Amino acid sequence: MKTLMTGAVAALALSATSALACTNWELPPSYGDVTLAAGFMPDPHTLDMAAGGPINLSTCTEEPGIGFISEAPDYDLYWEGNGTLTIAFESDEDTVLLVNGQQWEWYYNDDYKGLNPAIVIENAPAGLYDIWVGTITEGSYPNGTLIITELPY
Repeated sequence: MKTLMTGAVAALALSATSALACTNWELPPSYGDVTLAAGFMPDPHTLDMAAGGPINLSTCTEEPGIGFISEAPDYDLYWEGNGTLTIAFESDEDTVLLVNGQQWEWYYNDDYKGLNPAIVIENAPAGLYDIWVGTITEGSYPNGTLIITELPY
């Protein structure tokens, strides 16, 4: 049985639900977006950017992990492939990766190679992948390189 919510009750329910999440995939990504298809060249696709943000992931209820990220995604990947997809970040500081996949699943990684994170998605379905690059240290915004590849990483 469906229940119809009106006025203040609906606004309160919406407010409580949105307070549970710390990210907003609907905001424009800070560093833009890219569309990549299987066999894209050059591989890897790279982007120089800064990591970090003011939101403490450990206080979020919808997103996994620890670290500090921004509310808006850093980068959006429109994936038109059908194979293994790797998203990584390389920096001189301890960073984390948070990705929201096109089927609303969350991926998180810290310290895949040393202090650098990477997420490997086998048989990555086509669609939008929102990418956040965070830091372990609050107030730190290190520069680094976002890497998207189909090659072994």
